[in-house]
Amino acid sequence: MSSITVVDFGMGNLHSVAKALEHVAPRSRVQVTSDASVIAASDRVVLPGQGAIGGYLKALRDTHLEPAVLDAARNKPFLGICLGLQVLFESSDEHAEGEENIKTLGLFKGQVRHFTHVSDDPDAMVDPATGHRYTIPHMGWNTVRQTRPHPLWTGINNNARFYFVHSYCVQSQNDAEVTGVTHYGVDFTSAAGRDNVFAVQFHPEKSQHDGLKLLENFAGWDGSAE
Repeated sequence: MSSITVVDFGMGNLHSVAKALEHVAPRSRVQVTSDASVIAASDRVVLPGQGAIGGYLKALRDTHLEPAVLDAARNKPFLGICLGLQVLFESSDEHAEGEENIKTLGLFKGQVRHFTHVSDDPDAMVDPATGHRYTIPHMGWNTVRQTRPHPLWTGINNNARFYFVHSYCVQSQNDAEVTGVTHYGVDFTSAAGRDNVFAVQFHPEKSQHDGLKLLENFAGWDGSAE
């Protein structure tokens, strides 16, 4: 029986993710753990997360799980969800005023920025159809335009709708790592992938059929991007 491990360091909707995985992968052993040795022994690893990225990184490091997470991201099928996507990029501007940007894990090229910091156009966050400003956080259903094929998109239509909750968004600097783009005032990277790593800004566990399909695809994925 293959194993799927959901990393637990106190910063994510862990049990909802685990329940969704159990539903779509009944032949896999799904476990939630903060034990680095269990992560190392697992066949597949999921890194969920929510909250502030500074606290997220601190919790990851205080629990001494950063090396295990990085090792998993280099060596086995790996899925990041929400902050589990953002933390894979190089830096985030989610910080107190006057402080420097937060350095993140740097597996993908790009930055995490507040929606209002992405564009120099003061009207970028104004809906042209209504004249109203887009509310932040970006909360609710939105489409994902698939920018290139990937095994985790199998059986999911282009521009399928997924559920989002976030105030900061990824601005990738490497188009080859972008697998999905979403528009909310500005375009942002809503899915990224390279080699054995795939990560999404949305919450597949809250995204009904298409979200469950993505998790099902992950449960059977061998880590190849082809």
